Amino acid sequence: MRYQQSRIINIPLFSHTITDFWWAQFFNGEVLHSDEVFTVAINPNLSEDCRVMVLEITDGRVMTVLTPAMADKIGLDQRQDLSELTFRRKLIEAGVRLHGADYLFYFTETEKNLLLQENLEGDLRRLTEQDDEVFSEFQSSASDQDLDDAYVELDHWAVFGSFDQNRLVCAASMYPWQNAKIADLGVLTLTSFRGKGHARKVVRSICKYANDQGYEPQYRCQLHNQESVSLANSAGLTLFGKWNVISPD
Repeated sequence: MRYQQSRIINIPLFSHTITDFWWAQFFNGEVLHSDEVFTVAINPNLSEDCRVMVLEITDGRVMTVLTPAMADKIGLDQRQDLSELTFRRKLIEAGVRLHGADYLFYFTETEKNLLLQENLEGDLRRLTEQDDEVFSEFQSSASDQDLDDAYVELDHWAVFGSFDQNRLVCAASMYPWQNAKIADLGVLTLTSFRGKGHARKVVRSICKYANDQGYEPQYRCQLHNQESVSLANSAGLTLFGKWNVISPD
């Protein structure tokens, strides 16, 4: 069964680059079940890390995809009257655990146009390899947990930073994501400089740069990270959905 794409593209707020990427993940294969709210598809081309994926879109739809081997493992076939509840129960019964969902935020087309017209102010700029010493000092001032959560690196595709009295206090970096025209974003602000607008300016600056290079910025964060959710909203990003994959354990 091949899914008719015209039935699923119903999120006009976002760029086709974004929606086409996600539909390709979930509909380039055999669709076992599809109704107004729940879809299950089989895709043999999924990577090992993503051999089970679930995407919950803000419009209420839930899309799932898995490899043929994982479909066999949890006992899926076309004869079943599937639902989200049934699918999740089968995962549990087969001992398949999901990693834990991330929120996915993107700029709507309207917000992107506003961003591209904006002249951002403040002591911020793009960072290069010439900023190695400055960036190393910045990293040494952050906790290991914050560094791990943010995943901001100087050797990423694009890096921007905000300064306070010549000290780097906030940085964001991006890298192209899954061979798509999407740039995944991480951001970190030193604890004593949070709540002062540094992160918002850095996020908008690096996102504007990504758009200028033909990429759609992607902002991901865990569901419980309310500070990160608040930053996404204040930076003008809009929630697209929740994305989950199989646990690496």
